[in-house]
Amino acid sequence: MNQSFHDKKPIFEQIKEKIEDQILNDQLKENEQIPSTTKMVHFYKVNHLTASKGIQLLVDEKVIFKKRGVGMFVAPGAKEKLIQNRKELFADDYLTPMLQEAEKLRLSEKEIIAMIKKKKGDDFNES
Repeated sequence: MNQSFHDKKPIFEQIKEKIEDQILNDQLKENEQIPSTTKMVHFYKVNHLTASKGIQLLVDEKVIFKKRGVGMFVAPGAKEKLIQNRKELFADDYLTPMLQEAEKLRLSEKEIIAMIKKKKGDDFNES
């Protein structure tokens, strides 16, 4: 787990996203217990309410569920749900602004695809 936070989003949302990332990266699997709120408070050095708020968002979205007296667990189908949610966010956050800018620049679909392929190839060659 990464302890650092940025100032672009509230910390509770970043805690939520860190748990989501662990599910997406298979660090947390279906029906596996997630770290307790207390462990997160100590690890991230945040207020208990901040950690709880991030976890509650995942409970509300049915990504994790509570077992009374035991803890929080990753819900069945959580990874697929997160992938679908992230795809929708990707389209909204990245593709829509990109397409709006491409329209201003009068880029054709073919040019956009060529640029993406070139960029993707450049990034693969750099790593």
